[in-house]
Amino acid sequence: MIEALRNALRLPDLRNKILFTLLILVVYQFAAHVPVTGVDRGALQALLAQGSGIVGVLNLLSGGALTNFSVIANGVYPYITASIILQVLIPVIPRLEQISKEPGGREKIETYTYYLAIPMSLVQVISQIQIFNSIIGQPIIPGFGSDLLLTATVVITMTAGTFFAVWLGKLITEQGIGNGLSIIIFGGIVALAPQNLAQLLTNSTQPVWNLLLFVVITLVCAVIIVIIQEGVRRIPVQYGKRVRGRKQYGGASTHIPLKVNGVGMIPLIFAQSIITFPALIINLFPDGALKTSVNATFGQQQGGLYWLFFFILVVGFTFIYSDIQVGNQNLSENLQRNGGFIPGIRPGQRTQQYIVRVTRRITLIGALFLGFIAIVPGFVDFINRALFPTEQVGGLNAATVLSGSGLIIVVGVVIDTLRQLEAQLVMRNYDRFIR
Repeated sequence: MIEALRNALRLPDLRNKILFTLLILVVYQFAAHVPVTGVDRGALQALLAQGSGIVGVLNLLSGGALTNFSVIANGVYPYITASIILQVLIPVIPRLEQISKEPGGREKIETYTYYLAIPMSLVQVISQIQIFNSIIGQPIIPGFGSDLLLTATVVITMTAGTFFAVWLGKLITEQGIGNGLSIIIFGGIVALAPQNLAQLLTNSTQPVWNLLLFVVITLVCAVIIVIIQEGVRRIPVQYGKRVRGRKQYGGASTHIPLKVNGVGMIPLIFAQSIITFPALIINLFPDGALKTSVNATFGQQQGGLYWLFFFILVVGFTFIYSDIQVGNQNLSENLQRNGGFIPGIRPGQRTQQYIVRVTRRITLIGALFLGFIAIVPGFVDFINRALFPTEQVGGLNAATVLSGSGLIIVVGVVIDTLRQLEAQLVMRNYDRFIR
């Protein structure tokens, strides 16, 4: 890995890509320190000190911007939610599916995602401020809702901040290295980890136990993540021979690599986006028993019901997104068009059914893996409550310093970025050889 980085830094164009990515991350961190107009700093500190679960998740998805309640405190979360909705709707609505397959269809879907992200951002700004008010029992932005000018300023500024963050992510994707949105979230996780660990060790009555547990969880989860992420089921493919004139083409044997976890960390991001919805939406309604119950479960993000619901969401989204990916790839059609077939399987519909069946079998392992990683903080919290009943560190424990999903994002982004670097190096070596 170190050698690959050294080689990348020797090449001017790759070095510029890496420096550009780092520059965008620095710009994002600068924006993360620009607070929204009218924020009560005392109320914000009280909110962060309380360590509510939903605050941690939103802070994670915003790349740490919520710490200062900055103009980009929404992060890329509304855009991710809009993307989820369209990803699910494309196979359901024939017109959207037709558009996605047309020339330039992806650009149209991307435009629809931006349009949908606007109302999602507006809803998040209003409901997020309301839920924060209910958590600490005082307004985090005094006058929000009653002062029309202040309310409009906050809503418009934070919505613009969301699109600024998405734009920065797209710049990284186009001109830098790696997936821009993932790298922005990755940068926020890495930046917040030392602060969270220091807070856990400082405020805990069992610092040695928490440090040891953090190291063990991080190492074990990282190893398991790499094993699952790199696991592949190879489906053999044979291409028929074709004779044109005096030359013979085809006849080669290859394989289709189906990954155990081909969807990466996307289901976790999707699930985290969706699971915050009940607590965000319920705060748009008057106080009552239902509102208190939903805030206690999904706002504080604790309890058996929350972790069970989170596990089901992660597993469900893994299967849904995996099926969407297989459907969009049209593997059976592409094989048949190029004269390829799977030995023992008829081309066409039978091939597609076989690929879907195999994909679902291996996806079960990946889905259970992602679900287990997602609820590790719940297990650690249960163990801590059993061993140390009086221990309470503002919702922090050894598993939430990075969180299972955060660890998957970190490992996934590192692997993906290194692969892109390796591909760029190989391409340039071939290019140099051709010259």
